[in-house]
Amino acid sequence: MFFFNSNKMFFLFILSFSTLIAISSNSWLGCWIGMEINLLSFIPLISNCNNLMNSEASLKYFLTQSIASIIFLFIILLKLTLIQNFNFNKFISMIINSSLLMKMGSAPFHYWFPNIAEGLSWFNNFILMTWQKITPMILLSYYFNMNFLYLMIIFNVLIGAIGGLNQTSLRKLMTFSSINNLGWMIFSIMISENLWLFYFIMYTTLISIMFFLFYIMNMFFINQLFINNINFMIKMNLLINFLSLGGLPPFLGFLPKWIIINFLMINKLYMLTLILILTSLVIIFFYIRIIYSCFMFNYLKMKWFKIFIKNNFMFYSNLFSFISILGMILSTFLYL
Repeated sequence: MFFFNSNKMFFLFILSFSTLIAISSNSWLGCWIGMEINLLSFIPLISNCNNLMNSEASLKYFLTQSIASIIFLFIILLKLTLIQNFNFNKFISMIINSSLLMKMGSAPFHYWFPNIAEGLSWFNNFILMTWQKITPMILLSYYFNMNFLYLMIIFNVLIGAIGGLNQTSLRKLMTFSSINNLGWMIFSIMISENLWLFYFIMYTTLISIMFFLFYIMNMFFINQLFINNINFMIKMNLLINFLSLGGLPPFLGFLPKWIIINFLMINKLYMLTLILILTSLVIIFFYIRIIYSCFMFNYLKMKWFKIFIKNNFMFYSNLFSFISILGMILSTFLYL
């Protein structure tokens, strides 16, 4: 078990500490050092000598993150040595943004992301899709090229929506969902850090519920969800949280998206609003397709196969789903 392994706990502590180092640093070099410590503490968490998939994922992760770090370091050293005024060159801002986007698995630098996610456990995937995005996001907010990021947002939401359509692996599906949400997150951090923090907390909450359900049922592929012996309440929880993660209006996941759409409409960015909403519809489509199959298919019912879940797990699962349903009712207390 992960939490009873002292080595893993130590590296988890270093991982969280390195993020604080990077985001609280007052120099670009300090930010780079924080990101490097983060990388070197995450690799022992995901590598496992008994599992070739984990070892392969850790090697791929190391290579891609190293390339991004080298580009980032090269540009900041170039800035320190050759260029006195950091703001005059848009090319430099694009390169810095690209290296940070590559670090967080953003499109069009996303090709490593689904492959690595496929080789990781649900807990490691949770860290990869949430905590590992904090440092690059905060650094991105310090110095960004707005026009370049608008293009990246469109890439993210389109690739996240289209890439998830033909997936059978739940881990890859959640990865493409994460890429789509990354587009919304990048836009939210361009508006304000508080809005990004709100979106990030909402996204982390919803994705943790999904990963928790998949972990306790030991599910990695869509066809495992069709097993009829799954408790009806678990199926309901999956339905609620899938739709909430997709951003369907009555649920909690729609609230941060609603705030962003509101901002887009005020600033008359109608084309970007249309792209964001249409891609969210595609995401909801492939979530509903899974859930519809999960509820309607009745072809696998084995007497000897019974999914047993402890009562306390079930209680937490129901509680989180209840919060997800009540999300929009709770949102009326916010002044928007």
